[in-house]
Amino acid sequence: MAAMSSLFGPITPFAGDPILSLNEAYGHDPRQHKVNLSIGIYTDENGNIPVLGSVKQAVDRLEFGARPYLPMEGFLGYRTATQSLLFGADHDAVTGGRIATVQTIGGTGAVGIAADFLNTHRPGRTMFVSDPSWENHHGLFQRAGFTTKTFPWWDSANRTSCREQTVEAIRDLPTGSIVVLQPVCHNPTGIDLTREQQDTVTQLCINNDHIVLFDVAYQGFGEGIDEDADWIRRCASAGMTFMVANSYSKNLSLYGERCGALSVVCPSAEEAALVLGQLKFAIRRSYSNAPMSGGTITAEVLNSPDLRPLWETEVGVMRDRMKQMRSTLAASIASVDASLDTSFLTTQRGMFSFTGLTAEAVRSMRDEDGVYLIESGRMCVSGLNESNVEAVAVSLTRALQTLN
Repeated sequence: MAAMSSLFGPITPFAGDPILSLNEAYGHDPRQHKVNLSIGIYTDENGNIPVLGSVKQAVDRLEFGARPYLPMEGFLGYRTATQSLLFGADHDAVTGGRIATVQTIGGTGAVGIAADFLNTHRPGRTMFVSDPSWENHHGLFQRAGFTTKTFPWWDSANRTSCREQTVEAIRDLPTGSIVVLQPVCHNPTGIDLTREQQDTVTQLCINNDHIVLFDVAYQGFGEGIDEDADWIRRCASAGMTFMVANSYSKNLSLYGERCGALSVVCPSAEEAALVLGQLKFAIRRSYSNAPMSGGTITAEVLNSPDLRPLWETEVGVMRDRMKQMRSTLAASIASVDASLDTSFLTTQRGMFSFTGLTAEAVRSMRDEDGVYLIESGRMCVSGLNESNVEAVAVSLTRALQTLN
């Protein structure tokens, strides 16, 4: 369709979101053997989005009553639970009141509010994010008025990580840059910095007055709930001022409830109170307040002495299943063609593996085999199960052979 001219000026067609559009195409595909490894949603062994037992019990405990507007900052029990989850209940940043936390509409809303807040208080700076990354990192900061640029994360020529180049690139960023980092289970590559590299980046950001926004969408899918929060806890202990956007879509399987939060770690409780007020103002100018149901369900799970350990066990089951599927897929590919290097499957972690496949190879997998990846070559490993992994292995083997 061509652009149309109207009262609003030229209006061009919306090309559609590449991931959501691909998911729609998958839904229309009539083939019974099709496999969806595109969209970032965890599905169980039967291909279903799980309803966690901890969440179901929380819903059963909560009576449906009056639904008043939540405060602009969100539900208090949700906010305090988020701080404990991210930083640990006994961290001095938490006990000292140095963290301003607001409930947001998903992790997307958290990143968007962070960008709006920074545009008000630190306009004109450049935002840097990994190449590749979640595309909305660019979109949300550009919408807020920032120029966005990238630093290297993936060596496309060799289809591997480039962690050393990442650290050196961050070392060379202009003073006072905004740096968006994913501390664990990087989307789309599944590649994270080592602890030593994390500490180096932390010190570089402190020394160069960078404003860091950590995006935590997969806490618990790497090594564990506390383990996956280790980097941001060390940053808080180092006296760093920074921001954290987090989401409960994946680890609570609450995708449609849009549960997220934005936390800002400040040097003092007095500054945190001021920051909280400005975050509330940004929310008021955006969507006024977050929805109630998802927030109260999340708070019930995280704050209940019996539901919290059940939830952590359920997250462990999801994490272990994804690791097992990675190993099974790698072994299945090796049984078809032992010459192929499948180490990327077992060294990357989280929901995603970056295959290094070309867009042409990805399209061939989809058209010939009904195996859906996004065209960047990102594969959502949580879509694998015992009934489809062998077929995926055959399809992926053929695709990988085209790269050799």
